[in-house]
Amino acid sequence: MIYVVRHGQTDLNKEKRLQGRQGMPLNEEGIKQAEILREELKEVKFDYVFSSPQERAIQTAEIVSGLEAIPDVRLDVFDLGEADRLRREEVIMKGPVPDPTIYKGVENMKDFIKRVFHFMSELEERRYPKEQINILISGHRCTTGCMGAYFLGEPQDGDLLKYSSNNGKYKVYEFEN
Repeated sequence: MIYVVRHGQTDLNKEKRLQGRQGMPLNEEGIKQAEILREELKEVKFDYVFSSPQERAIQTAEIVSGLEAIPDVRLDVFDLGEADRLRREEVIMKGPVPDPTIYKGVENMKDFIKRVFHFMSELEERRYPKEQINILISGHRCTTGCMGAYFLGEPQDGDLLKYSSNNGKYKVYEFEN
């Protein structure tokens, strides 16, 4: 089973700011969310724990699993460029992302999906077909939404975020046999 976890709350989440690669560690509430999630998943023995390289995602993965997370750059948060840390209501969006004609450095959505899907397809290829393993993957609203799209299909409206979870929550998926 694949447990896709969105990191716990940070101060930027609390302030309703966009949080990309200039993010922050978990705040007190985020740590509590990860501890609650650890309790919810206490019966699950994780064989592998992967994470975005962002501190907040690594913290969440390690609190939940009790294991050292393996960071992978393909799971990194969507690069918001100059829109990083701005208040959501002040950002001019183009679809689900900050308008790249206004904010420099905004990642291309197709490239983002390609890198997350590459990680997921590699993970799927590496598993042993008859082996039942549990994998925890800790990420962000965008990456957990993209992982949902890997299993459920890309939404026609392009809004990957609909497949994400709230801070400190998770979804479970399974590779097809």
